[in-house]
Amino acid sequence: MTDSEKHSPDAGSQAPATEPALLEALREHVHGALPTTIADLSALVRIPSVSWSAFDPAQVQRSAEAVADLVRSTGVFDEVRIVRSAVEGDTPTDTADTDTELGQPAVLAVRPARNGKPTVMLYAHHDVQPQGDDALWETPPFEPTLRGDRLYGRGASDDKAGVMTHVAALRAVHAQFGDDLDVGIVLFVEGEEEFGSRSFRTFLREQRDHLAADVIVVADSDNWSTEVPAITVSLRGNTTFKLTVTTLEHASHSGMYGGAAPDAMMPMVRLLASLHDDDGAVAVAGLTAHDAPVPERSEADFAAEAALVDGARPVGNGPVLSRMWFQPSITVTGLDVPSVANASNTLLPTVSARVSVRVAPGQAAAEAFAAVEAHLRDRVPFGARMEITEVDTGDGFLVDASGWAVREARTAMSEGWGTDPVEQGIGGSIPFVSDLAAEFPEAQILVTGVEDPDTRAHSPNESQHLGVLHRAVLSEAVLLARLQGRA
Repeated sequence: MTDSEKHSPDAGSQAPATEPALLEALREHVHGALPTTIADLSALVRIPSVSWSAFDPAQVQRSAEAVADLVRSTGVFDEVRIVRSAVEGDTPTDTADTDTELGQPAVLAVRPARNGKPTVMLYAHHDVQPQGDDALWETPPFEPTLRGDRLYGRGASDDKAGVMTHVAALRAVHAQFGDDLDVGIVLFVEGEEEFGSRSFRTFLREQRDHLAADVIVVADSDNWSTEVPAITVSLRGNTTFKLTVTTLEHASHSGMYGGAAPDAMMPMVRLLASLHDDDGAVAVAGLTAHDAPVPERSEADFAAEAALVDGARPVGNGPVLSRMWFQPSITVTGLDVPSVANASNTLLPTVSARVSVRVAPGQAAAEAFAAVEAHLRDRVPFGARMEITEVDTGDGFLVDASGWAVREARTAMSEGWGTDPVEQGIGGSIPFVSDLAAEFPEAQILVTGVEDPDTRAHSPNESQHLGVLHRAVLSEAVLLARLQGRA
């Protein structure tokens, strides 16, 4: 029995099968249009739409315009708009305020529902992470390269393949139903997900009447494998902060004062070490775990997937997937100290670290941050001065898997992939999902995606498996067609 057989939902939790002739028509259209879908995805990848403030915003605008053109090509919408909203906390107080900082451009298109049909919001994002060190890429990051069954390039999967999943599915559905398409569709393609979705909440408030939907499909997650789809039913939250430790007014000679004067690295190392126990499990009182069953995954398989070096072993306790999905984790993602090449014989007066905490679903990120902050303040050694700044939090999310939309999605995925989906957790965070749930509490949220364990999103040599893209497009087209037929 495979993992997907062990953990897929039983037949009673799925909706009735799609009418065979409709399913075959969608299958033929999606398959025939796949070369165009791949070509359009490649064109998007060529645009270096990095949304971080240090990069060229004109490229993000260019990307938004390209996405808007693709959305128009579906024939579904009468109007497609590029919209920018104020960054959260910088909302103008009056219409004459010209100093308001605006977020990166999003694409918004709305087709109202008719004849009592439900409305679905389709979400993706067109911005990407920086490419990082070009030397680590085997092919140019913004020149899409096809090798075998994978398309390589920054954003090829995260999340421009998500954008193309929506576009290609809409093309297929429009080809089938034309102007008789009654299901309501809202397409929202964000432009700064990789930069913290800074204007997301403002956008939701401003566009609430346009965005309201019965079902929200977030195409920004991954799948169990290239052959087995997944519906993401839990996301960890996150909190990040800058930790600074100071012990001296200025740098001092390590020979003259070392052994008596504490350099800042000493308390920093001890503070960071206190966050984990000897097994590598998080050792912070007040951080909770979520209790839920997980599929089986051996430590050996995990070690290979995570690229552990020979001799290194996984950390933490409990089932491997529980550690990644339902338990908290703490990672030091940056450290401001002199490099080895620039090291000198001095005691460091101050040291800073960037700390990232992944919060178990079900615990508020603010509560988790308070627990970590209290833990650190209680353990500052040598009378050092400790500061915590640049705090950012985002809540996790638990999906109600009993809703009718999840049943429809299970059937659509089963028909699109030829096998039942796994219900999985994700160790990463998509903080805006909780924002969507807060703004639209009655909507059912489906977190899907086009990634797989070999995608390497955010890393060098990111790629999109084209078979996964094909099946994801078909599954979404089937879902939309099923919503069209829903009474």
